Amino acid sequence: MLKRLLTTAGFILASLAMGPAAAAIDLPIVFLTRAEEPRLPLSFVDPVVEDPGVWGARLAIKDNQTTGGFLGHNYELVEVVVPAGADIAAVFAEQIAAGGRLFIADLARDDLLVIAQHPEAANTLIFNGRVADDDLRRTTCFPQVFHTALSRAMRADALVQFLVWKKWTELFILAGSTEGDQAYAEAIRRAARKFGAEIVAEDSYAYSPIARRTDSGHIQVQSQMPLATQAADDDYDVLIAIDENEIFGEYLPFNSYAARPVAGTHGLVPMSWHRVQEQWGSTQIQRRFTEVAGRWMEERDYAAWLGVRALGEAVTRTNGGDVVALRAYLRSADFALGGFKGVGLSFRPWNQQMRQPVLLVNKRVLVSVSPQAGFLHQRTPLDSLGFDEPETDCALQ
Repeated sequence: MLKRLLTTAGFILASLAMGPAAAAIDLPIVFLTRAEEPRLPLSFVDPVVEDPGVWGARLAIKDNQTTGGFLGHNYELVEVVVPAGADIAAVFAEQIAAGGRLFIADLARDDLLVIAQHPEAANTLIFNGRVADDDLRRTTCFPQVFHTALSRAMRADALVQFLVWKKWTELFILAGSTEGDQAYAEAIRRAARKFGAEIVAEDSYAYSPIARRTDSGHIQVQSQMPLATQAADDDYDVLIAIDENEIFGEYLPFNSYAARPVAGTHGLVPMSWHRVQEQWGSTQIQRRFTEVAGRWMEERDYAAWLGVRALGEAVTRTNGGDVVALRAYLRSADFALGGFKGVGLSFRPWNQQMRQPVLLVNKRVLVSVSPQAGFLHQRTPLDSLGFDEPETDCALQ
């Protein structure tokens, strides 16, 4: 990281020493999201997260402007919120007509696919900061789409690596019924096969309302959760909770039938970012984010920050805003982004997923970081997380 910073500083000083700056370059970056009702937290203890994603982009624009000011690169964040029910294809086309070529997509899957498949998308760069679906990294890849969001396979691999390292290899999966939950369950199965763990039992959670904010709510939880987790008796090491919509997962710790640790979407959780992260200079960005946003940085904020900063790094290195040149640099072995995770972050050229360490956290503590020691790879240990090149049909050029 220090070497990277010194190189960047040298680049700036060399540019200044060359004499008059080249013509200024205007670089609008479009943050594209859709209006949604905020998800209410499970408990009054947790705040309602307002404006997820965009605050990360706003902070990154400030970071880009620090270097850009020396080089004549003028960054502007264009914030576009698509109303519920509005045609996102039309909004995307309007932004392209206005000169937009660089997009941060804080969008759900259907909207992301609409803009990625748009006839005018070929001359754009789109950074997916939200959709975790593995098929977008494995079978349905777009040359203009880069992924700063973690895939489900990366989360699952990061978690199972740690459990195998701990020798907690017998797993019980309790998954919800949504498509996302089922996709995450398949990612856990794949990770277990990949790293030598065993799925000894599986069950699905049949949702029944829990009055969590009434005097009797805890009584319902205390009676329902043991029944829901009885399928494996006590013949397992870890209960893998898969509940992306937060229907039941938070209630599992200390309420399962057997006394076992909980991991997955709840308990011990694999994440790209969390407020407990303090290593590798993270306290600095955590404080800066809190100062501007008035809250902690969330995963969507971090993914948007990565996208804007990746563009800033590519613009600095190529000294321009040409989409073809930027894409080539982002995919190259020369690209490395400091993401406050101890190593340079880069993009896999075959599917344009960002390589990055995955944090394993509970609500108050960073427990570990994957890839774990001993899980090697011929290219980089980071490629032990998620789909490797031989495992994907994508071969982006």
